[in-house]
Order: sequence, then C-alpha cells, then structure tokens
Amino acid sequence: MTASWIDDPAFTAASPFGPQTLPYGVVETPDGPSVAVRVGDHALPLRPIAAEFTPDLRELVTAASLDPLLAAGRPAWSVLRARLRELVTAPAAPAGAVLLPLAETTTRLPFTVGDYVDFYSSRDHAENVGRIFRPDAEPLLPNWTHLPVGYHGRAGTVVVSGTDVVRPHGQRRGAEGPEFGPSTRLDIEAEIGFVCGGPVAGRVSTSSAPDHVFGVAVVNDWSARDIQAWEYVPLGPFLGKSFATSISAWITPLEAFAAARVRVPDPGHPRLDYLVEDQNWGLDLHLEVVWNGTVVSRPDFAGMAYSCAQQLAHMTVNGATVRPGDLFASGTVSGPEKRQRGSFLELSWSGAEPITLDDGSTRTFLEDGDTVTITATAPGPDGSVVGLAEVTGTVVAAP
Repeated sequence: MTASWIDDPAFTAASPFGPQTLPYGVVETPDGPSVAVRVGDHALPLRPIAAEFTPDLRELVTAASLDPLLAAGRPAWSVLRARLRELVTAPAAPAGAVLLPLAETTTRLPFTVGDYVDFYSSRDHAENVGRIFRPDAEPLLPNWTHLPVGYHGRAGTVVVSGTDVVRPHGQRRGAEGPEFGPSTRLDIEAEIGFVCGGPVAGRVSTSSAPDHVFGVAVVNDWSARDIQAWEYVPLGPFLGKSFATSISAWITPLEAFAAARVRVPDPGHPRLDYLVEDQNWGLDLHLEVVWNGTVVSRPDFAGMAYSCAQQLAHMTVNGATVRPGDLFASGTVSGPEKRQRGSFLELSWSGAEPITLDDGSTRTFLEDGDTVTITATAPGPDGSVVGLAEVTGTVVAAP
C-alpha cells in the first residue's frame, strides 16, 4: 500500500489509532467546534475538507457535533467511513487538510446525550458485589442469568474525558443513624459504552442492533459506595451513581470491531426468544485501569454475560424507544482474577485489602487529587489493533 500522507508514527495498523480505527470526536478550532477523526496522535477536522464529500455527507461533517451523523443512520455511517479511509490512506493530503496534535487540542463531549442506561452484565462483578453487600445471601439474584439487569441513569452528568470529578455529598450509614457529608468511599467502574443512532424505534431485535448502535467508547461510571450502600435498597442506584459518568472524547465506529466479535458465555439455560442472537455481538476487548500512573487492573470484556445487542433488545422490549444520542453502558467489566476487577470496591474487597501503588502509597478508595485513566483495545482485521480512546478524570475536593 502506498504510504499515507499522514506523517504520524502512531498512524499504522499496528497501532490502536491507525486507518483501521478512525474514531469520531469534536475538537475546538479557530472556526468553532468541528467534527473530527482521530489519526494516530492527531485530530483531522472534517469541516476544512468538506469539499471531498458528497453533498449529503457534507452536511454531516461540517456540523458542530456528532448529532446529525448519529441521526443519519447506518447507510450514511458506512459510506462516510469508506470515504474517510480513502482520504487518510491516500498519498497526498486533501485540499485544506489540517492535522492538530492531540496534546495541543481541546476536545468536547461529542454528542448530545439523550437517555443513559447502565447495565450490570459481568457475572464476576455481580458475584463479587453480592458477596460484599449481601454476605449472608446468594451473590446472584434469581433474575440475573435471565435478563440484563440495569438502571436508568442521569444523562445530564455524563461528561467528556478529562473533566474533573467533584467528590459528591450524600447520606451514608452511621453508628446511630444516617450521616451526611462528602463520600469517603469514592470508586470507579470500568465499563464499555454504546452510542446510539439511526431511526427512533422500540422493540429493537438483536439482529437489528447494528442499525441503532453507532459506536463504542470507554466509560467510567464513578460511584460513591457509602452513599450507594445506604440508599440502594429497595429501588437500586440513585445519588451514589448520578453525580458523574465520564466517556471517551472519541467514539470508535461499531464497524471497526468486525474482527473482535465473539459469542457471549452460555448462561446454562435457554434464553428467552427476544434475547437470542443470530450473530455474535460479544466483543473481545481488553481494558486497562491506571490509578495515579500504576496499572491496577486489566479486565477482559469477552466474559460479559450479555452483548450490546441483547442489552438494547431488553432496553426496548417493553416499547421504550431508542433515539440518536442515547447511551447505554455495559456495567463494570471484571474477570475471575483479582487483577481483572474493574472497580476498587472489588480490588480492595470493600477496603479490607489495600492496594499499593508504584509510588509506595496505599489506597482502598479514591483520595482527592487521584487520577484514573481507563483504555481499551481489540483485535482488528489482518492482525491490526483497534483502539478505544482513554477516559480519564481527576478527583477534586467537595466545595
């Protein structure tokens, strides 16, 4: 293949953000926010090269957010991606092209978040949390292997990677009744998020999921475990979850994961018909969690009990609709080994087993000033690597 005009050592098939990936984001430019594509360690704004696209695509690439692209639907997504691959692998740059170094570029939340749903689809995570929160009961409730357990989160507190996370206030259990104050058990949840698009629809079948899932991103669903433990019975998560959810600034198209699709694990009994898949929509993703520069966990997504197609089918089976901009997340990704646990609640076993970081300090939960970064990769075509951009955030003290 002729060498690309993009002179960036990170723009190769062996690197996560080569021509096989091409995630979309929104960056600040002198002309305002612009839809862009990530190429290696650079952003390529699309507005300056709009003349390279057909008129229908031109309206999508000149927008200030991904909202019009999400609404355009699968045929437009495929055509645009194919055209972008032509442009970025060509020997000469298209007229007007500008590459912005990511280190010097401001990114924005790339789309307007509609509804936000968070699932609970890792069996290892669910069993660990069950043992911690309900030590005298079965760790899995009877419904768990039959449906993707989830809850409706708060879309207004979904923030782009790099946004500081303010330690939340709330009620927590005290020795003589509830106490109020800043959370003392602030945690993370390493998750994978799915950004929706296409036509508004209800009762989406598993086979129709690709028409409604635009792309994939890393998500950190920050969690206040002391607030959560006091409030979650009987209705589930509320203030312990709703204060902040971070998402990557770059959304990797679903099409990029064609080589990473795997079958979800066998639940040990038949699925109800609406959850049966005629294609494999589990994903072979490998996550990495870094706490103040120390790698503390490497969870694998392939063990998740439900796929994005099954989650979307369940989310809409009652007639609820999915719309462009809706976001749903997988739930914490954890594996059977300790170094595969995707939350600090599990890693520290609710504080009983402190975690030692590379600087010699120990942690059980997050302290003010701590930074957590989560990344993920997947196998791509022909031995390449597909990247999911980092999601990072730093904890700041409650005012």
